[in-house]
Amino acid sequence: MSGLSRRSLFTAAAAAGLASAVPEAGAGVVPSRGGIRLEDNPAARASGAQFQPDPMPAPELPLSNTFSLGKSTINEGEVITASRWGVVRAHVQGGKMTHLTPFEHDYAPTPNLNGLCELPYSPSRIRYPMVREGYLKEGPASRSRRGDEKFVRVSWDKALQLVSDEMKRVYGTYGPSAVFGRSYGWMSTGKINAAINLQQRLLNLCGGFIRCENSYSTAAIGKIMPYIVGKADPRCTSWDVVLEKSERVVLWGCDPLVTNDIDWVTTIHNGAGYFRALKAKGTKTISVNPVQTDTAEFLGSEWIAPRPGTDCAMMLGMIYELETSGKADHAFLEKYTYGWKEFRAYVMGDSDGVKKTPEWAEKQCGVPASRIVSLAHELQEHRTMLMVGWGIQRIQYGEQPHWMAYALASVLGQIGLPGGGIGTNYHYSNGGSPAAFGPFLGGIGGGVKPVRPVTLPWKGSETIPVARFAECFLHPGKTIDFNGRKVTYPEVRLVMWAGGNPFAHQPDTMKLERAWKKPETVVVTDTVWTATARHADIVLPAATVFEHNDITNIGTYTNDGIVAMQQAIEPQWESKPDYWIFSQLAKRMGCEAQFTEGLDEMGWIRRVYEAARAMGGRMNVALPDFETFWKKGYVMFDVRPEDRSYVAWEKFRADPKANPMGSESGLIQLFSPKIAGYGYSDCKGHPAYFEPTEGVNTRTKAHPLALMACKSRYRMHSQLDGTVSHSFANIEDREPCWINPADAKARGIANGDIVLVKNDRGAVLAGAYVTERIMPGVVVLHHGAWFDPQNLEEGRIDVHGNSNTLTMDVPTSSLACGNIASTALVEVTKWTKPLPRVSVYEQPPRAA
Repeated sequence: MSGLSRRSLFTAAAAAGLASAVPEAGAGVVPSRGGIRLEDNPAARASGAQFQPDPMPAPELPLSNTFSLGKSTINEGEVITASRWGVVRAHVQGGKMTHLTPFEHDYAPTPNLNGLCELPYSPSRIRYPMVREGYLKEGPASRSRRGDEKFVRVSWDKALQLVSDEMKRVYGTYGPSAVFGRSYGWMSTGKINAAINLQQRLLNLCGGFIRCENSYSTAAIGKIMPYIVGKADPRCTSWDVVLEKSERVVLWGCDPLVTNDIDWVTTIHNGAGYFRALKAKGTKTISVNPVQTDTAEFLGSEWIAPRPGTDCAMMLGMIYELETSGKADHAFLEKYTYGWKEFRAYVMGDSDGVKKTPEWAEKQCGVPASRIVSLAHELQEHRTMLMVGWGIQRIQYGEQPHWMAYALASVLGQIGLPGGGIGTNYHYSNGGSPAAFGPFLGGIGGGVKPVRPVTLPWKGSETIPVARFAECFLHPGKTIDFNGRKVTYPEVRLVMWAGGNPFAHQPDTMKLERAWKKPETVVVTDTVWTATARHADIVLPAATVFEHNDITNIGTYTNDGIVAMQQAIEPQWESKPDYWIFSQLAKRMGCEAQFTEGLDEMGWIRRVYEAARAMGGRMNVALPDFETFWKKGYVMFDVRPEDRSYVAWEKFRADPKANPMGSESGLIQLFSPKIAGYGYSDCKGHPAYFEPTEGVNTRTKAHPLALMACKSRYRMHSQLDGTVSHSFANIEDREPCWINPADAKARGIANGDIVLVKNDRGAVLAGAYVTERIMPGVVVLHHGAWFDPQNLEEGRIDVHGNSNTLTMDVPTSSLACGNIASTALVEVTKWTKPLPRVSVYEQPPRAA
């Protein structure tokens, strides 16, 4: 259990043992765009959302399909539903969705409402079941042309038969170890039409499939944190406590006002109220980041810019200064940590001959030694909360930064004190906002036993690291190290992918394009024509969240309530809900009864709600009956005072023997005998600084600039890039490339120029955005632009600007084998040749 994050296990608020007092609420409620805020306390005293009068219930909405003119345009209505960007009300006229308005309890509605509203009608919408022309004629023998051919429209019966026939062939000939069933996250929210669960449920009923471990968001931190503190994703100190007690807030490698716009389930953006309150109070904030983030700009934070991938060097310089100046908290280190002796030997240079002085750190990270020294003392002299993001672990040696951050926090000695210590999810799903007390929803389980007989032996490992799947496709039979064990890649024959776009999040996209041609058949289920769908053999069109009913929690960490996801419009074109698609495949595979358990979509919605209602009863939290809930559209839960005043590791600090951590020693692990015993050269037994293979310090004449891939405020990974949301930022239809004025001047580049960003792995076209918000020697391509490769005179170039076209597909280390999103060297030059047209937002070519 300790190794699971909340993304894997939605933790009930009832399970948390929390304590302390809550500040008095402010004088009143001040309305704001789409929601509310309190002047001096951003969350209501009794609940996570301050309630306004309920809107009038919506009339029954007559739905109309794609080609129908629908009802009269004065036939109006609205429904409530949810997306990763928040709870919204969808407004419909004449059977067509016209606009979205934010939920009345949303503290900071997303700027992406227009993109969400356009999603069902997007030009890139997958409209019909489609099959690649060569596959329809030749089957798997044509796979070398995958991604280059036209598509043929087929009926649903034909498409489903092709998929089920291929499933039967591969399972019958090679067994489940030849089936790669992946639906990497961020598919449409909802507990019933969840592509991940549905596809895995089907494949498990059919005999099983190759599983993946880790996520692209948290691979390195998710593997190292259980060694450090015994939990992959420990709960943060409540924001209410931070506001009251913290004197310094350090935003290290994170941009919460961008990344908190989304949630693994859905959100009311609680965290935005706290950031407003933090600014209003005037608490000093410090942003440590090569980029001046949106959050730093809003707060007016001091900006300290280390070179990408050198955070550990900067922290080591701070630790050295605290130790040599007598400011290290030895009492804390002695009582609450294990391995200070071994780690100190590394810091002082006793074990490797290199003293990690501030001057040494300056040479690595570029931050002046004087500021490293003064920052160390500033944090030690004030109650300090380190808010450490996940971006700094999506790099080479990504296991190290959070381990080093816990070491720094331990030397400061404030872990377990109100307003002090460290938190690693303030930037995600509004972490730190107090958890409401109420039940949580289950869903359709994916972990079911096979009903079809499994007669062939498994070949290779049953689980692989998710970011190594391209290597698995290319090198079946290869054995690698992974978190203390050996993993052997199986040989993949059939790929089934639903609700995700690996051509956005997998490093070295050109390599992925080559690897993707290896399996015999690729089936993709999605709503829009991503590069993944364009590189498939069979494409099944799924409905968006607006085109089916569903249900979900509000808030991954906050558990603010439950919201009904009411259907606003009919599935457009010939799209179908995910539940229908996989139920139909189950029928053809002979396991429909076990898959559906006799329930339709609404039957499952009612089941999971009633289960949550029963849980609520055991918690003394009363939920209305299903009909009342569905008519109103939501139910909100109260926040208890003790949850508002939660302090991370407070009980551990009070008595570490009675409340040990789940680590090897029960203490904060600054040295891990277990990791040391693995003998990995790229992950030692203590946190350490490893110089990135590609970074500012290793720049070359050919590739002198370091690439960062930050999160975009206008999409979530690659979602919404095919809608009007991309118009907010794109330059000549290309992803912007942030470049410092000094670097731009040296290359003759001006704002708005189209530039070629290139290295030996790939090349992209992007639009130059010249800005002081990025440090010299570094450029930014925001993650998630749709991959649009075209063969030009200069070679194969992604003409749209996908950042992963340029990144390295090597593991973070042998421990986590995580993905690398921001370690790359590139050169940027002005593009002066004819500009190729971006075609990725359009329908792919169709055979006559």
